[in-house]
Amino acid sequence: MFNLLRPFIFKFNPEVAHSMAIKALKFGYIPSVKINKSSLLETSIFSKKLYSPVGIAAGFDKNAEVYNSLFNLGFGFVEVGTVTPKPQYGNPKPRVFRLEEDQALINRLGFNNHGSKKISLRIEKNRPRGLLGINIGPNKDTINRINDYVECFKRFHNLADYLTINISSPNTESLRDFHGQKELQDLLLAINNEKNNLDSKIPIAVKLSPDLNQNQIENVSEVLIENKISIAIISNSTDKNREKLININKLEKGGLSGKPLENISNNIINRFYKLIGKNIKIIGVGGADSAEGVYEKILNGASLVQLYTGMVYKGPQIAAQINKKLVKILEKDGIKNIGEIVGSKKSS
Repeated sequence: MFNLLRPFIFKFNPEVAHSMAIKALKFGYIPSVKINKSSLLETSIFSKKLYSPVGIAAGFDKNAEVYNSLFNLGFGFVEVGTVTPKPQYGNPKPRVFRLEEDQALINRLGFNNHGSKKISLRIEKNRPRGLLGINIGPNKDTINRINDYVECFKRFHNLADYLTINISSPNTESLRDFHGQKELQDLLLAINNEKNNLDSKIPIAVKLSPDLNQNQIENVSEVLIENKISIAIISNSTDKNREKLININKLEKGGLSGKPLENISNNIINRFYKLIGKNIKIIGVGGADSAEGVYEKILNGASLVQLYTGMVYKGPQIAAQINKKLVKILEKDGIKNIGEIVGSKKSS
C-alpha cells in the first residue's frame, strides 16, 4: 500500500508529509502490525527484554506524540526528541529536503520542539509500553548549554529508560564543540553530578558525530569510559560527504542522512567498538533500511540499531519487514541469537 501511496505523499513538502504521518499514527490511521516474536531476535538492555533490536531514531517523534503507535509497528524501542528546555521553532523553512535518487534526506531543522515541560507532561499522561529513550539538547539562544542539558536531565530522568545527550547535530552552531575532550568531560561531569544528586539510576547515552577522525574517536572514547556512560549512539547525520550524491538538493546546507551514510556509519561503529565495546553498548544509526543493513551494523559492533530515513522511503512496515527477514538470515547462518554476532567483524 505504501508503495502505491508514496508518489502522492512525495508531492508534499517533506515537513508537511512528516506532520501528516504523525497525525496518521496519532489517530490510528496506520494499522498496527502483527508482532511475531522470535528468540533469535530477543535482546536485553537495562534489565528490559526487547523482542527486536530495531528502533526508531530521535527526530521522527520529536514531541513524544506517537511512541506507543511506533511500538505497534514492530519497533523494539523508540527514542523521542531532541527536546530542549524551552519550546523553539527551529531554523527558517524550508529546512528538510529529499534526495530521492540517493535515498537520502538533508535537514537543518534546528531542534524544533514543544519544550521540556509540555513534552514531560505528555509522557506522564501516556506511559510508554516499551523501551523509551529521550534525546535532550540545548536551546539555540541559551547562555549556558551545560545548564540546559542538566535542566532537561532533571525533567526527564524518571520518565525514560535512558537519556541521550545529543552533542552531534550539525544544525545547532558549535554544538559539536562538545566532542572536544575537555568540553565533553565538563558536560558529562555536570550530568553525572546531577544524577548523583537525584540518586538516579537512569543510563546515559551520548549521540556522536560521524565526522570524527581517529584521534577524536580515541579521545571521546576515553571520556565516555571514564564517565561510565552506558550507550554510545553512532551516529548522527553528516554535514560532509556530498561528493557522490546525484540530487541537486545535495547543495542544501544541513545534515545528510540515509543510504549515503551507511558505510560511513558502519566504519565509525567498528572503530568505536574496538575501543569501548567491552564497557559501553553501541546503538548503530545511519543508512540502515533492510535486514542486511541492520545485520551489518551489528557485525560491526552495534547491539541495537535505529533508523528513520529508511522509513521515509520504505514506509511504516519497515521494522516488521526487517524483523522477519533477520530471522531468516540468522536461521540460514545457524545463529541462535543475534547477540552472538555483535562486533564479530574484525575490520571495517
